[in-house]
Parts: sequence; structure tokens; C-alpha cells
Amino acid sequence: MMNMESLMKWILALSLTVAVLFGMKPIDAFAQAASGDKDTAVFSGGCFWGVDGVFKHVKGVTNVISGYAGGAANTAQYETVSTGTTGHAESVKVTYDPSKVSYDDLLKVFFFVAHDPTELNRQGPDTGTQYRSSIFYENEAQKKMADDYIAGLDQKHAFSKPIVTKVVPLTGFYPAEAYHQNYLELHLDQPYIVFNDLPKLEQFQKDLPGLYQQQAAK
Repeated sequence: MMNMESLMKWILALSLTVAVLFGMKPIDAFAQAASGDKDTAVFSGGCFWGVDGVFKHVKGVTNVISGYAGGAANTAQYETVSTGTTGHAESVKVTYDPSKVSYDDLLKVFFFVAHDPTELNRQGPDTGTQYRSSIFYENEAQKKMADDYIAGLDQKHAFSKPIVTKVVPLTGFYPAEAYHQNYLELHLDQPYIVFNDLPKLEQFQKDLPGLYQQQAAK
């Protein structure tokens, strides 16, 4: 039986053959083979502690990283971002298996569980542009799905107030400091988490049980 290492080498060799036959650059073939069945999505919806904690419980999600998006690399530090002058938003980068969960499903969790999309430049007790509601799209397909999803919500009057979520291109994602990573799971008794974020997980499990996984992703 072919072991995993041999299998990967065979897949890469096959990818190169296909690349030659169809005029693809070898580097593109390697990238596609290495990416496997994982996609990523970037969202901002208030303090990244709670948004991270929610997406870690979505079935098909394998990894979530808290970080910053919307600004430059040299200002992607918590103390600087907290001034609200960097253009960054506290964000999460979600890695998921599209064969188990769709981008539309992630949007559903984002809009109906992770945050309130009608709050402008704030979320709950947190105020400032760094807490704004944004979807950072990585390609035109994500942009179209996000725009169409918001249009559908508007048409159905899903919320009593206007949706303020912005759909903008992702120009860079910068992981936050280590102490911010997996914050909810590591601080279940912290008052901010108890009051603002644990109710979201309860709501998630109750309202969207088909998308909820008990064991949090890493």
C-alpha cells in the first residue's frame, strides 16, 4: 500500500504532468496540489475573541486565527490598532473544508451568531472603527456570494435595522499577538467572555444545530 509521503509525491508529479499538458505554470500546479481541500475566509465583527470562539465551533472549520485586516503591516499591533487610526479591524481568518461547510454557511453564522451586522463601528461594549463589521473577500467568487447574501437579507428584512457590513478586498491579514489566540476557550470564566460571548455559543447550538460542532477547532 502506498504510504502518505509516496502518495503526496505521486500527486505532485501528476500535477506537474497536467501543468505541462495544459500550459499551467509548475508553481501553480504545486500550489493547487498543496492546498488540498481547504479554503479560507476573513471576517471582522467586533472583538475577535468572541468571533474566533464562534467560528471554532462550526462544523468543517479546522482552524481559526485572530488578527488584523484593513491596514498596513507596520501598524498591525494591538495597542496601535486600538487607537482606531490604523484602518485595521480586529478580524479572524477561518480555514475550512468546503466539502463539509460552504461559504454561505459561514456567512449565515457570521450574520446571525457571531455579531450584530447593524451596529456601525462598534459591537456591544466596544466602540471604534477597529470593531466594524466587514467581510474581507479573497476572490471575486467570495465577493459575489457576500454581496448576494446581504442583498437577500435586505430583501427579506432579516433585521429591523439596516445592515452596515462592508464587503471589501483583503489586502493582507496579520495574526494577532499570541495571548489573543484561542482566547475564549482559554478564558471561559472571564467576565467579558461570560457576558458577551458565551451566550453566542448557546444561541448557535440552539438556532443552527446542523452547523454546530461541540469540539472547538484549533
